[in-house]
Amino acid sequence: MKAGMHTGSTPSRVLLSAGLGLLLTAATACSGGSDQPSDDPALTGAPIKVGLFNPDKGPVAVPAVKSGMDAGVSYVAKELKGVDGRPIVVEACSVDGTPESTIGCANKFVQAGVVAAFDGFNLSSSAGIGILQAAKIPLIGQIPFDQTTGSAAPGRVYFGAPQASFLVGALQGFKAEGKTSATLTLVDTPASHKTVDTQLKPLSGAIGIKATGLYFSPTNPNFSALAATIASTKPDVAGLIASPNASVCTQLIKNLRSVGYSGAIFVAACTSFIKSDPASAPGATLYSSVWLPGTERYAPKTAVDNLKAATKYISQTSGPADFYAHAQFATVVDFAKALAAAPSLDNLTGPTVLSTLQGLKNFPTFLGPTITCGKTTTPNCTTQMLLFTVQKDLSLKPVTGTWITPVPAIMATIPGAS
Repeated sequence: MKAGMHTGSTPSRVLLSAGLGLLLTAATACSGGSDQPSDDPALTGAPIKVGLFNPDKGPVAVPAVKSGMDAGVSYVAKELKGVDGRPIVVEACSVDGTPESTIGCANKFVQAGVVAAFDGFNLSSSAGIGILQAAKIPLIGQIPFDQTTGSAAPGRVYFGAPQASFLVGALQGFKAEGKTSATLTLVDTPASHKTVDTQLKPLSGAIGIKATGLYFSPTNPNFSALAATIASTKPDVAGLIASPNASVCTQLIKNLRSVGYSGAIFVAACTSFIKSDPASAPGATLYSSVWLPGTERYAPKTAVDNLKAATKYISQTSGPADFYAHAQFATVVDFAKALAAAPSLDNLTGPTVLSTLQGLKNFPTFLGPTITCGKTTTPNCTTQMLLFTVQKDLSLKPVTGTWITPVPAIMATIPGAS
């Protein structure tokens, strides 16, 4: 095995993620923006102040999250005329994947008096939960990338599926295609090890696929060596469990092909490689919690119309128009529409925001499925996910034609997944 890469261990059962010790520390310095006035002067209602854990720092920064957030806020202001005439104002705070940065931002949100905090695909979101819950500030997101956050329901709502859904759904798809082995990789972080040890290994075993987990350095990845190691295991499927940014995805694919790997490639939620390396793209498989650009031929008309709107507003930002941008955009719009449908927005507080979102039933999301929130066993409002294959014309075709619902019996073995 190459230096800097480690295989995941195999537990005998799915382990309950241990909670992290939380300290109410003094707020650390946070960058990433402060209160922004509404960009629509017609919105005269009292601003709805929210926080954003913005993952724009550190070795696995995801700049598209802030782009999606900004674009979503702008869409809500201009197209929806705010939330019953009230603009959304964002207090953004940079996180770098460490618990310390999350704790600092959580304290900042408490001081700012936000009524909700957006997760922003934060790898260390669980470090801030105790602080937010003490202040009665709900945590809102699309997918909990921190497995500890996703393992329990109190004080949080996620409009997309749990992390495990994407693994189970993808493995189900691979199994249906006759594939029996997969070697998948993740950036080397504590959250990644937990994903491999408590999800990839037991889930693949339950579905009947032999899976191997590898890790790459967040600061100095050697994709040539990683690709060679992956290829040496001779898997039917190779690729990523999650792709932190476009560079990781593109480099891994190029190196896998350069070492002669000719099997199926799984690229998690990465789409940027389709434009940067179109020759290698056809046949690749990727997952998503929302309909994405490239799916217009296969998506429902409402989703296609909403995609056009999302793409328009995201293109006006400086960040990439990838999965993270569209998913964060959709999260903001769903948040706004859910609040707008509430009986009253008078005296809006964290608890009323939480109860409103948890009360959603058969709610049609902007780019995702119809959801029902408020289960006591999970913070997620659905388990459904999409699995796409890249076609020769570079469009994204759903493997099953529509949403995949992971096997409930398997999902039930994972804390917070069903």
